[in-house]
Amino acid sequence: MNNLIFLIPIALFLGALGLAAFLWSMKSGQYEDLDGAAWRVLDDGEDKPKTD
Repeated sequence: MNNLIFLIPIALFLGALGLAAFLWSMKSGQYEDLDGAAWRVLDDGEDKPKTD
């Protein structure tokens, strides 16, 4: 029972740390372009017309 005195604040701290990391990632724009990276992997760059 005495362990809960230490574990509850540690759990709250880790939860707050995770929430802060999530809010930081939202603010820095890491979730703005979710489809762009997937399309860039499939693009081979051969869409340009040939110039002779």
